[in-house]
Amino acid sequence: MRFSYLTIVATMALLPTAMGGPISYAICQTGCNTVAVACYAAAGFQFGTILAVAAPATIIVCNSALGTCSAACAGITLLAPIP
Repeated sequence: MRFSYLTIVATMALLPTAMGGPISYAICQTGCNTVAVACYAAAGFQFGTILAVAAPATIIVCNSALGTCSAACAGITLLAPIP
């Protein structure tokens, strides 16, 4: 039995695609956290040790940037199929 090119293409189209979203998400989150640690260090603090009530304005900006970056990672990498 001979398979035509069209049969092979149609069969390949029905196979599930690989989703690299979770791996891409982890890489993106690592980048966000690395930048947040650098932001804290530039402000003279250690990441994860400031209470929200007593946080200086620079730390609030760092936290806000981390939240924005994390949300962007989730929106881009988890929703888009990345082969």
